[in-house]
Amino acid sequence: MSNTIETNNILNRLPKHLMQFIKPQDYDDYSAIDQAVWRYVMRKNVNFLSTVAHKSYLEGLNQTGISIDSIPNMYGMNRILKDIGWAAVAVDGFIPPNAFMEFQAYNVLVIASDIRQLEHIEYTPAPDIIHEGAGHAPIIANPEYAEYLRRFGEIGCKAISSAKDYELYEAVRHLSIIKEAPNSSESDIAATEKKVEALQQNMGEPSEMALIRNLHWWTVEYGLIGTLENPKIYGAGLLSSIGESAWCMTDEVEKLPYDINATYKDFDITKPQPQLFVTPDFANLSLILEEFANTMALRKGGLSGVNKLIESNALGTIELSTGLQISGIFAHVIESNGYPIYIQTNGETALAYREKELVGHGTNTHKNGFGSPIGKLKGINLAIEDMSPRDLSAYDIYEEQNITLEFEGGVKVSGEIITGKRNLQGKIILISLKNCTVTHNETILFQPEWGIYDMAIGKEIVSAFSGIADLNSFDLITHVPSTKTIQIKKSDQQIQLEALYQQVRDYRDHKNKTISRTKVLEQLIEKHPNDWLLPVELYELAAIGNESNLCESILAHLETIKRNRPEVGHLIDDGLEIVRQTVSI
Repeated sequence: MSNTIETNNILNRLPKHLMQFIKPQDYDDYSAIDQAVWRYVMRKNVNFLSTVAHKSYLEGLNQTGISIDSIPNMYGMNRILKDIGWAAVAVDGFIPPNAFMEFQAYNVLVIASDIRQLEHIEYTPAPDIIHEGAGHAPIIANPEYAEYLRRFGEIGCKAISSAKDYELYEAVRHLSIIKEAPNSSESDIAATEKKVEALQQNMGEPSEMALIRNLHWWTVEYGLIGTLENPKIYGAGLLSSIGESAWCMTDEVEKLPYDINATYKDFDITKPQPQLFVTPDFANLSLILEEFANTMALRKGGLSGVNKLIESNALGTIELSTGLQISGIFAHVIESNGYPIYIQTNGETALAYREKELVGHGTNTHKNGFGSPIGKLKGINLAIEDMSPRDLSAYDIYEEQNITLEFEGGVKVSGEIITGKRNLQGKIILISLKNCTVTHNETILFQPEWGIYDMAIGKEIVSAFSGIADLNSFDLITHVPSTKTIQIKKSDQQIQLEALYQQVRDYRDHKNKTISRTKVLEQLIEKHPNDWLLPVELYELAAIGNESNLCESILAHLETIKRNRPEVGHLIDDGLEIVRQTVSI
């Protein structure tokens, strides 16, 4: 199969900074064992989920081009996904939450292209193509749910993280990688689990990102839909877990009505969930999302919004009541009576209006930070932004005028006005001064020798959010993951086993009908006696061919495996049951 990305207008719209997370799928790297793992999980899932999954799941399998027998080629999927306005890209495991959600905002599914090991066939803590491709992709064929997913990404990527959030993300990513890697030691896993647990217990006040990730978990990943008495599955984590999808339907898992309270319910990614939330319909998901968004700095702004950005120690943006947007790393805010009266960034800063950088006010101009008063002038009810040209002239806010502006809260700006900028509605949004001094009480905030002072105009901060206003203002191609998915060199024994799986796959796909299944079984028994999945596949072929003697030999071998490896007994039984349901024996 080709690794060439098919033309898809959705992918062409992605900003450059998201492209850094995309990697080739490398379809030819999937072994015949990988294909068998996919086939087993999908057959078992579709067989079971036909009765417990939301109807959109099975309908979506056909619409999104997901095959039961073969791992999907995402570039082929894109040809089909574009018909429903979506696309898919491959990434390496977990990516930063803001980036993950921003992909969703552009109608792009992020798919971890690796696949779980046979030993982790029921569940893996690492994102893989079974979880992403077989879980997320089919359900987006439902228009109401697809719009929820897009809207969630649009809002979620603006959520402000704390500095601890990113540390926890890196630790969880590392844990998921070493848990899935076949050569990881128990001591390394235990040490990493301990680190994750310590971080989780010392996160402090949950950030917006932590809270909205809870909503994502209890809906997109582990959501149920319908009634508390008879729920159906739509969450990708459940749809892709052949163990948890069955367990979650039992009374052992508490079912709760989905509402805004789910925001404050934490989760453990490494364990089955003791409770799940049930939404009556997909429309309700969007209602709860909007209810949460109303609590975010994105919509509330103000002092709390600035403080969240300062705590994040990452690129963020505030928007003033004039529409002027200031993007940078916020370092300081002066407050008075619960309101911000002066904000300060450190390092490169850019000014924008309606997500477009103001000419002459990019990071080259404001490379050492940006500070500005916020609010109204002292003793004047009319805010500067609401003044007409006549009003501005009356208060000497005019070109070439030397002026001292005293703001409520005590910030003073003294200097000679050079010029100003207005927005499309005619409101003045920026005033530039020379020979300028800015003070707050006895503290000097800006002095003349520092150059031109650009004063932002706005009586209040109406929004604060993660990221930058104009994506072209900063170099965002900076992501370097601390750990990468571990790919180990295959042993000779593993290569030999993969060759046997390939023979059986070729026989089933009619690529080579001369293969002796009896000899394959003999080699399995002799050299790979603990492998259980290939004997199940052999049994299916023998049953299709009415080869009773071979069937009996395979069943006898499987019984031996069940005695030696009781932990895989239920997997063997489930595989045989699927064969018996599809083949007349």
